[in-house]
Parts: sequence; structure tokens; C-alpha cells
Amino acid sequence: MPQYHKLGSIPSKRHTQFRKPDDTLYQEELVSTEGFSSIYSLVYHTHPPTRVKEIGEPWDVSPKAAIQKNLQCRSFLTFNTAPADDFLKSRKVLLFNNDLYIAAAAPKKSMTDYFYKNADADEVIFVHEGSGTFKSIYGKIDFEYGDYIVIPRGTIYQLDFAGENNRLMITESFSPIRPPKRYLNTYGQFLEHSPYCERDIKLPHSLETFDLEGDFKVLIKKQDMIFPYTYANHPFDAIGWDGYQYPYGFSIHNYEPITGRVHMPPPIHQTFEGHNFVICSFVPRMYDYHPQSIPAPYAHSNVDSDEILYYVDGEFMSRKHVERGMISLHPKGIPHGPHPGTVEKSIGQKETKELAVMIDPFYPLQITEDAMKVEDPGYYKTWI
Repeated sequence: MPQYHKLGSIPSKRHTQFRKPDDTLYQEELVSTEGFSSIYSLVYHTHPPTRVKEIGEPWDVSPKAAIQKNLQCRSFLTFNTAPADDFLKSRKVLLFNNDLYIAAAAPKKSMTDYFYKNADADEVIFVHEGSGTFKSIYGKIDFEYGDYIVIPRGTIYQLDFAGENNRLMITESFSPIRPPKRYLNTYGQFLEHSPYCERDIKLPHSLETFDLEGDFKVLIKKQDMIFPYTYANHPFDAIGWDGYQYPYGFSIHNYEPITGRVHMPPPIHQTFEGHNFVICSFVPRMYDYHPQSIPAPYAHSNVDSDEILYYVDGEFMSRKHVERGMISLHPKGIPHGPHPGTVEKSIGQKETKELAVMIDPFYPLQITEDAMKVEDPGYYKTWI
């Protein structure tokens, strides 16, 4: 996230002596990106961050492709995925390519006996149902319905849920997740035309230093394997940190929609971007106001990307039989468009209450075995 933030105590100058009350040194750690060429943070630990006591046997969590090459419009009912107590066990990758994974999760329990780190991918957790607190060495982020939690790779974290009814959509990105470049000036500040700005960002707060030694399990995901590490001290032992590399939150409800006299294309909904894909937020908004406008979208042949839409809430002017938590996949190569009757029905309507997350990957997605378990097999015939 391109804005400077700091919490806790830090020395007046970087890479200099910073001592505890007992005159021993705090341990400085540089968390950098793109080597030393992009954003970074400096974290000051109570203990060295390298104190590994044991490394267990890793296990494979690779997504299992059921369909590698697809040319069929499909939909998947993610709320048919059974909840699981454990956060990691509840995560089911449904769609993937070399740039990103798209998963659904329904964890019932908080992460109390282990910590998690994704060493390969930034994560964007969209909170469809549930609330709680995201915890990391950078502090806390309170989350609720409609929040995106953006977690840079390499961040050790825990999720503390307020209850058992939680539904999440998770995007793993093998490139950095960033706001769209066209929203930012050359200094990294959001421009006036941006649909959200710095005031909308949920920054980490309430840094708590855990000066504890013992056996602390950290499950680290790398190359589709989970490596169980046991550290000699609590991972959240920072006395302070500062920089530009840290997790943050953003509510979809704070996305300010861009509207026009005639139908506006999906890029006006863009919220984040990664390499070879974008994430967009469809939010309640006024419809087009040209006297002859047709609010429902026109039929579309996207020759360069697949299109994923995750339905959150509300009614959708272009589709029938939409369910909460449903994912539609419209692959590149064939057109998709509004369902029969929805175009005429949309004319004269003043607003929409729809809420959805869209992901457009520029390379085709493979479909996993877990996705096929919750597929609506007749979806491609719904335009008849």
C-alpha cells in the first residue's frame, strides 16, 4: 500500500543501535520487495526472527485440476462447500492459473494454536460473512462484512473470528496486489478522480508486543506445500515498525461508484490489480441517465480474458437465479450477456443494489475438483 505508516517504538535513525531497557539490542529486520528496489518496512523484534527449533514434514496442498481447458460458461455455488473448523482446511481452491488462485473458505474456528504465512503469494481475503480481527506483527485490523484484507506475502498472521458463521473468498496473487496505477499520482497519493482514497484504508492499529518464549507453530506455504515450522519465540514480538509494506483493509462499501449517461464498462469498477489480472467491486449505484439508456450490460465478447463474478448480495439486472456466494465463470472465446428479458426489464430503472466482486484474469483458468463438487451443471443453458 503506497503510504507510510508506523506503530510502536522505533529508533530515530535506521540501521543504528536500538536498545531494550536491559541494554541488549532489539533485532532489526528489513522486509523488502523486489530485492531492495521497491517498497519495504523495518521491523524491530524483541528476539531474532530466525530462532527455528524444528521443521516438520511438509504436505502437498496443490490444487487438483478437473478441467484444464475450458470453453463453457459455468457457475459454482460456494455456499454449498461445507464449513470446517480449521481455517486452512476450509480453504478450497476453485479456479487457478500461473498468476492467481481463487478459493472459497468457510472456517468456523479462530486460529488459536498456529500462525500462517504465505511465502509465495499476496492474499486478498474478501469477507462475505462474519467479523473479527486480523492479527500480525504489524498490529490488528478489525474486519467485517464487505471488507477486503490485503496481506503481503511473507506476513505471518492469525484470524480471530467473532463467531462460527464465516464465508470468505480468497485470491492468492503471485505478483504484488496494488491499487490501479491510474488512480495514483507520481508520489503514490490517490488522485481526486479515484473511487477511494487514503481515508478509506483500514491501517493496522494497537500493536502488541509478545515477549514470549516456547514452541510456536507457524505453517508456511511455499510452492504449494505447507511447511510446519516451530519457532522459539512468539512471532508477534515487535516493539515497533515503520514503512510501506504491511497488511491493510478496505471495505467494498466505501468504494464510490463511477456512473454515466450510458452504460459504463467494468474497468470503472476496478479496485486492485496484480500481474495479468484485475479485481473489481460492483456496488449499489445510480443507473445510466441518458433518456434512451439501457442499464443492462450489452452482450460481450472479451477476447483477452476470462471473467469471474462472485455474487455477494442484492439483485442483478442482467442475471436470473443468482445466489449469494455464487461464482460465474465466462471464459474468453465465447460471448456472454444478459439473460433473456432482463434488457427490457432494466429500462427505466433508476438504481441497482447489487454487490459483487469481479476478477478478470488475462490467461485461462483451470477448474479444480473441489469446484466441480459445487457446480451448477446447467448454467450454460440459462440463456435459452
